[in-house]
Amino acid sequence: MARAVRLSDYTAATVMALRREASSTLHAIGLPSGLSDLGGLPDALSVLPEDVYAPNRERGEAILNGHFTLAGESLSTDGPAATWLQPAPTRAFARRLHAFGWMRDCLAADPEAGPDAIRRYVDSWIDNFGRWNSFAWSHDILSMRLLNWLRCGDALFNGDEDSRKARQARFRSLLRQARYLQRSIAIAPDGTTRLQSAAALTLTGLCLPGRDALQRAGFQALAREVQRQILPDGGHVTRSPRACAEALIDLVTVREAAQAAGADLPQEVRRAIDRLAPMVRFFRMSDDGLASFHGGGEGDRHALKAALDHDDTRARPFGFAPHSGYHRAEAGEATVLLDVGNAPKGPLSTGAHASALAFELCTSGGRLVVNCGWHDDQPASWREAVRATAAHSTLILDETSSARLFPPGWKRDLLGPRLATAPASVSARRNEEEMGIWLEGIHEGYREDYGLSHRRRIFLAADGGDVRGEDALFRPVNDGAPDDVDVRWRFAIRFHLHPEVRASLSRDSMSALLVQPNGDGWRFRTDGGPIRLERSVYLAAGAPPQRATQIVVQGEAEPFGAGDRPPNRVRWAFQRLGQVGGAEGETG
Repeated sequence: MARAVRLSDYTAATVMALRREASSTLHAIGLPSGLSDLGGLPDALSVLPEDVYAPNRERGEAILNGHFTLAGESLSTDGPAATWLQPAPTRAFARRLHAFGWMRDCLAADPEAGPDAIRRYVDSWIDNFGRWNSFAWSHDILSMRLLNWLRCGDALFNGDEDSRKARQARFRSLLRQARYLQRSIAIAPDGTTRLQSAAALTLTGLCLPGRDALQRAGFQALAREVQRQILPDGGHVTRSPRACAEALIDLVTVREAAQAAGADLPQEVRRAIDRLAPMVRFFRMSDDGLASFHGGGEGDRHALKAALDHDDTRARPFGFAPHSGYHRAEAGEATVLLDVGNAPKGPLSTGAHASALAFELCTSGGRLVVNCGWHDDQPASWREAVRATAAHSTLILDETSSARLFPPGWKRDLLGPRLATAPASVSARRNEEEMGIWLEGIHEGYREDYGLSHRRRIFLAADGGDVRGEDALFRPVNDGAPDDVDVRWRFAIRFHLHPEVRASLSRDSMSALLVQPNGDGWRFRTDGGPIRLERSVYLAAGAPPQRATQIVVQGEAEPFGAGDRPPNRVRWAFQRLGQVGGAEGETG
C-alpha cells in the first residue's frame, strides 16, 4: 500500500486554497476590473450548439409544477423567484439546481410553456446570483451552467417572446461568467472541472458574435488541458469512463460549433477527439452503456451515440488500454472489462474508487456482473460507500479496501475526498488463443499490512458462453517476511449482479442459477464454496438506488502460506445454460 499524498501535496493544496479564497473575496467586494466592461451585447447567438443529452420529461413536468427532484432530494417551490430563496436540501441538490441541466427536461415536457418557464428561472437567478456568489460561481457549477445555457440557447437568447431588455440581461450575465472563467481557470480544480471550464469558455466564444478574444483564450486553455488530461490511449487521467465520455461529448460540441462559426479548431483538440472516440467505444458494454468504474455509471446513451456518430475514425474497440489501465475481452456477444490500472494521484483521485481488479460482464441478455457504480442523481449519502472495495466485483481482504480515503478531519477538508493510500502497483498481461482470451492482473494493495498480493485471472471462451476466473492471495517471492506467522484473515470475493438478474442457490450452496431478463440462464460455480446470496445496490443507472443481489464467496487467507495449508486460491465460473425462462430456483 503506497501513500497517495506527499508533503508537497499539502503545500500545493494550501496555496491553491489561499488563491481561491483571495479570488472569492475580491469578487465578493467587487474589486476585479474588467468584468463590467463587456462591450456591446449581441441580439442573438451566432451559433446554436446541439443539445445531445436525453431529457427527462417526467422530471420536467414536475419542475413546471414547482417540484424539483435532483441528486436524490426533493424541493417544492412557489415559482422561479422563490426557488432561489429557499434553502436547498443538500449541497449536491444545490449544485444540480444552479447548473441548470434540468432546463432540457422542461423544454421536452412542454414545448409551449417550457421556454417561458426556463427564461423566468434564469432571469430570477440573475437577479439573485448574477453578480457573484462563491458557491454558484464555483468552477464546476459555473462551467456546467454555461454549457447548459448555450445548449438551450434558442429558448434563452434567440426568442422574440420576451423583451430585448431581458435578453440583454442574459447575454450580460453569460459574458460576465465567461470572463470570470477566462481570468480564473488556472485555479479551477484539476481534472474534469478544469477541462470542462475550458470547453465552456471556448463554446461561449464561438456562439457569441464578435468575441474573438474570448474564443482565442478558450482555444488556448482547451489545447493545454487536452494535452495534460487525455492519455495517449484516449482515456482520461482520472481513469473514469464517464470522464472520458463527457470529454468527448464536450469536445465534439466545440468542434461542431467551431465549424459552424468558421473557426479553426486547434490541432491538439482534433487529435484528442480522435483518441477519445475509440476509448469511449472501449468502455461501452454490449448494451451501449458505459462500464461503471471510478465515479461513473452507464451514462447517457443518447449523448454517447450522438458523439460517436460524429467520429470519422470509426475505430473498433481494442483489447488493452495500457495508459488507462483496463483490459477488454469480447467474444460471442459477451464483454468483460477488467480494471488493472494504478489509482490516479493527488487531486485527480477525488472521484477514484478502490476497484483494483474489479470486473464487469455484459452478455447478449444484458449486464450480468457489475459494480455498484454512481450517478449524480443519487443521494450524496451513498457517494463514499460506493467508492469502497466492497462495492465492486473483486476480492476484499479483512473487510479492508485496497485503497483508502482520508477520514473526516482537517486533511480531507484541505485536500478534498482524495485517496490517502492506494496499491503500490498494479500489473497486467493478456494472452489471446484460439480457444479464448486470458486476462491477468496483480495488485499490491494488501501487501504492506497483510504481506499478501492479490492475483486475478479471467478466461473468456471464444463462444462467449464460458467465463472462468481464479482469485489468489500469495506471498511475493523474497519479500523478507517471516514464515512462522499463524494468523488468518477472512476474505470475500464479491460478484455484484445487475438488478434485473434473478439469482437462486442450489441446495448444497455450491452453485447458483442466474436468469437474465430475456430468459438466458447462467450457472455460477466455485470450488471455494459454500456461497451466499446477499443484498446489494445498483446506482449506475440513475436514481433511485436499485436493489440488487451479490454472490459472495468467503474463505480464510494465510498471511505467508506457512505449513501444509491449502493455497489461498478460489476458482469460479459463469457458464451459459441457454433459455431457462421462468425458473425460480434449483433442485440439484
